[in-house]
Amino acid sequence: MTDTLVLPEVAEPAERVETRRRIRPSGGVDLVYRIVLHCGGALVLLLMTLVGVFLLQKASRALNLAGWSFLTTEAWEPDSGKFGIAAVLTGTVLIAGVAIAIAVPMATGMALYVSEYSARWLRPWLILLVDLMAAVPSVVYGLWGFAFLQGHVIGLARWLSTYFAWIPLLKVTNADPRDPLATATVYTSSTFIAGIVVAMMISPVICSIMREAFSQAPIGEREGAYALGATRWGMIRSVVLPFGRGGMIGGTMLGLGRALGETIAVYLIISPVFVIQPHILQNGANSVSALIALRYGESGPVALSALMAAGVALFLMTLIVNFGAGMIVARSRSGAESEA
Repeated sequence: MTDTLVLPEVAEPAERVETRRRIRPSGGVDLVYRIVLHCGGALVLLLMTLVGVFLLQKASRALNLAGWSFLTTEAWEPDSGKFGIAAVLTGTVLIAGVAIAIAVPMATGMALYVSEYSARWLRPWLILLVDLMAAVPSVVYGLWGFAFLQGHVIGLARWLSTYFAWIPLLKVTNADPRDPLATATVYTSSTFIAGIVVAMMISPVICSIMREAFSQAPIGEREGAYALGATRWGMIRSVVLPFGRGGMIGGTMLGLGRALGETIAVYLIISPVFVIQPHILQNGANSVSALIALRYGESGPVALSALMAAGVALFLMTLIVNFGAGMIVARSRSGAESEA
């Protein structure tokens, strides 16, 4: 009797299996699904391109008239040929910066509590409340900020200007914060108040994206951290936060994109000025979207073209922010393709 030598099967490299899997012809349903996805993506790009072309076409008259001074001029007097977006662009960035500085820590805390600390029976209700906050119309936030928040935040603004006036952004000119008889109107309709309202609007969106990223952290790594003696916060710091970094960055950049383009809430709160006003606690602010809403109905041909040019600047800014967020998320762990 002859012994037969049986060789063990050699596992095929995962890269070769994956390559074979990719080149395998798809079935009819898969092919239709891929075609629909590609058509949807192409349609989005086409619409975005058409919007950009339309804005550039309408803005060409104002851009040819103003030239590069459109980016450096503070005044907005299109009928006299002197107009630019230096002031409103600065105000847009400041309002969005204040909103992000407030919204990101708040959204991160909410997302961690909902995904890691809340009881199972309470979690669906918290998720529902956060989603309902995101569904509230912006005009409601604006009315709330104008009628309620503005009067209650003056004390905080005065305190910040009293003890932190050495920071240029928190300085209030032509006002003595230590004088109890000084008028409080210098602290109203400010970048700070508008930023708080916008932060309330974007924090639910940021929280939802972060929560989804945190909840997808691998169970094995969570249990491994506990097995090594980590506390719950230690596990969150070593597993959940690193895994959810892409979601945190993506949610933040998405919130920033919305903050840059917020219109009605900012329009209801600010007192428009057309000078670069870097003091966020002081009365007077402006933004590109609020400028368009304020002047659109009364604009002539040149002024309307100038508003379209301002819209082009805001369009390009939000595109840069969103594309940057997409690149960062794609390189991060939670935004990359699964290696399983």
